[in-house]
Amino acid sequence: MPVEPALKFVASDQLGKVAAVDTTRVLITVADPNLVTRVGIGNLIAIKGTTEQDYLIGITEKVTRSVRDDSLEQLDEGAELMELVPRPDDVVRVVLLGTFRTVQGDSRNVFKRGADSFPQIDRNCYFVEGANLQRFMGLLGAELNESERLQLGHFVIDPSAKAVASGDRFFQRHASILGSTGSGKSWAVALILERASKLNHPNIIVFDMHGEYQPLADDKNGFAKRFRIAGPGDLDSPAKDSLFLPYWILNRDEMLSMILDRSDQNAPNQASRFTMHVRALKAESLKAEKQTDTLKTFTVDSPIPYDLGQLVKRLEDDNEEMVPGASAGKEKQGEWHGKLTRFLSRLKTKLNDRRYGFLFQPPTDSSKYDWLARQMVSLLRSDPKEPGIKIVDFSEVPTDVLPIVTGTFARLLYDVQFWLAPDKRTPFSLICDEAHLYLPVKEEANTVEKQALAMFERIAKEGRKYGVSLVVVSQRPSDVSRTILSQCNNFLILRLTNESDQAVVKRLIPDAMNGLMDMLPLLDTGEALLLGDAVLLPTRIKLDKPVVCPTSGTRDFWKEWGSSEPDRDAITQAVETLRRQTRPS
Repeated sequence: MPVEPALKFVASDQLGKVAAVDTTRVLITVADPNLVTRVGIGNLIAIKGTTEQDYLIGITEKVTRSVRDDSLEQLDEGAELMELVPRPDDVVRVVLLGTFRTVQGDSRNVFKRGADSFPQIDRNCYFVEGANLQRFMGLLGAELNESERLQLGHFVIDPSAKAVASGDRFFQRHASILGSTGSGKSWAVALILERASKLNHPNIIVFDMHGEYQPLADDKNGFAKRFRIAGPGDLDSPAKDSLFLPYWILNRDEMLSMILDRSDQNAPNQASRFTMHVRALKAESLKAEKQTDTLKTFTVDSPIPYDLGQLVKRLEDDNEEMVPGASAGKEKQGEWHGKLTRFLSRLKTKLNDRRYGFLFQPPTDSSKYDWLARQMVSLLRSDPKEPGIKIVDFSEVPTDVLPIVTGTFARLLYDVQFWLAPDKRTPFSLICDEAHLYLPVKEEANTVEKQALAMFERIAKEGRKYGVSLVVVSQRPSDVSRTILSQCNNFLILRLTNESDQAVVKRLIPDAMNGLMDMLPLLDTGEALLLGDAVLLPTRIKLDKPVVCPTSGTRDFWKEWGSSEPDRDAITQAVETLRRQTRPS
């Protein structure tokens, strides 16, 4: 049974003819002034191709009308007076997106990205609407296997057609979810996680900066497992979901970025003694654990437990050391005497601050040799009996060390994946919520932030080879590392009102799509422009509402001011919580 063409046009569908062509855009002169009023930004236009079975598909970028006095008409037969008659010139500018073929080999109704040829002058152009639009939009994503389909919502220009992306290509090639506050970013993340949770073995780790994704791990309706970077209240009796990142998993540069003042004239000496003692202490741990093979090849950066108290003692001994002098019975100051004072002071301050307890005051169990392997299994393994989606709450991490903590966490996950046997790797994705907080523009980053940037930029550049992807989420793309954003090949862009943020986004996408970016300030809440490798057609979509919503919804200020009185007892309790730095259980 022959397959009906998806695009079937009649004379009334004709918009006009091709008037001008360049490499990406086409100008169409419109013959019928009544038809042009139906054309809006983002509508689809079909341009007759080189054969009867081919159409070039474009999206309207600009519609203009100008009026000129084009001709003279005689008022009455034989009269000498003539009148100028106004003539409208209607022009539609179209960005070329792809090629539609009714027949391609054994296939029927095929749409592919890119134009195989350029339209010729005076070729007929048609407005794609009604049944043609529904049939065409139904083709998008139709070639995807059911296991590959990532349904995000529906197309704005055709609400009956589902907006489906390739889940593989969306995660394989890194993605960005960008939008101003209140535009629906958190809902978009929750929706993607909800779709992924239906798979047998999803493996996604969410960096949750504000604890807003906690409902996704709810025992009743949730589908994720929640971890929480331990706060001051977890040091004495750790909660079940608390996660510690003991100091010994930090590599040399990460540790020094927190405690070394590089402006100190003794900084090279301090770094040198720190490095020597840490390596020696790690060697002693390996000997005690009888890990002879590892002892032969380990480095100072290897994540091996060691005694932090012993490190402080050895540094103090260096700082106070007296050695025999030139004269008998007299002593002189040792080589390192007094040069480590400021370094030790900064180190001890960090050690005694309960805010950094998740690093420097971990439970005894974390000093065991097999602790790290157990933690990595719980984070990287996707067991059918356990949720494969993990929410890691960083909300209680001090802001001054947030970049180094997120960077260390990501580095550990990546390093384990890197050293896995290639045939044993299973891919995982890191969703970096509020990325502007810890992945800033490199030129504006401090020493701590540069450590995190280096790791995330490495993942952005090389992660695809090892099955690690990034999904960067931010309300301020202008404050996010350009290197990381430029590695993203998929974009879900919600409403953006700031001009500098819009300018960054325009630089990230192909020049041909810049016209579409002009509608970013006009998008409704939950609407987005979806473009990139995961979709055939860059287009405007309306996102589905997730079943389980994060706790980031916009509050109804006016309504609540009119109906709800602030809770006196709750405020009093919050003050005590602030003092204790511990949330009530």
